[in-house]
Amino acid sequence: MKPVIAVIGPTAAGKTRIAVEVAEKVGGEVISVDSALIYRGMDIGTAKPDDEEMRGIPHHLIDIRDPWETYSAAEFFRDAESAAEGIISRGHVPILAGGTMMYMRSLAEGLSPLPESNPEVRAGLTSFIEEHGLKALHDKLAEVDPQSAARINENDPQRTIRALEIWEISGRTMTELLRKPGRAFRYPLLTFMTLPERSYLREKIRLRFVEMLKNGFEDEVRGLMATGKLRPEMPSMRSVGYRQMWQYLSGELSREEMIFRAVTATCQLAKHQTTWCRGWKKEKTEIDPRKSGVADMIASAWRAAPE
Repeated sequence: MKPVIAVIGPTAAGKTRIAVEVAEKVGGEVISVDSALIYRGMDIGTAKPDDEEMRGIPHHLIDIRDPWETYSAAEFFRDAESAAEGIISRGHVPILAGGTMMYMRSLAEGLSPLPESNPEVRAGLTSFIEEHGLKALHDKLAEVDPQSAARINENDPQRTIRALEIWEISGRTMTELLRKPGRAFRYPLLTFMTLPERSYLREKIRLRFVEMLKNGFEDEVRGLMATGKLRPEMPSMRSVGYRQMWQYLSGELSREEMIFRAVTATCQLAKHQTTWCRGWKKEKTEIDPRKSGVADMIASAWRAAPE
């Protein structure tokens, strides 16, 4: 079969625009590889593409969860594979586009055989946090799985709970299970990395955040907070921009400090994503989104790829 096209790279690097242009040339549909775009009601701060930007191209795995719900890499793997299968059945080309590298790694390297989540176990671990604090739970993880504890930030409740949940369900550590290879994505990948210069990306991130503020980002987060269903430690609210806006609206930061920290955190994320992309071990083609003809080049490479 023809490979699935993947356009991966740091935030604000023009991945969606390129993916849409490629889709127009090859008859494609876009599958989002973005852990923030999955959330309904988080539109402005995630730079979620609107109808004009999508240009009539179907987009998948956007607006599939409420911000207080969880979504794992395993669920993404399953949903991305199902979306690709549907796109191919319609005679179209799947185009993966995004910057959540954990999701991309699951497709390229396969998922390790971790146990399914158990609501009762998770509820018990959540109650433990409420009674003893997150640090005590992280210390508990360090006792049974020191390698996972060293890797997981002690202020990260989601991953701390998940690591201990795996231990309690299976009696084996996450570290041990992650060493076992899992099933790989069933479709071959033709991967392109958008890697513009860092100075260009920094300025684009700054201008984009200014535009988000003009477009009502503050009101968007106020509305999310008003639901009463969200807490600042939830994965959705730990997204760059949302975390700092929450702190500003809670009186922890001034407006100027919020803007500075949000832009700085987004630049740090872009740097991390760029480093990850440059270290990508599998075959890839680096592209500069500022140059003309990028979409034509990707479309030609896909057409020339063997079935």
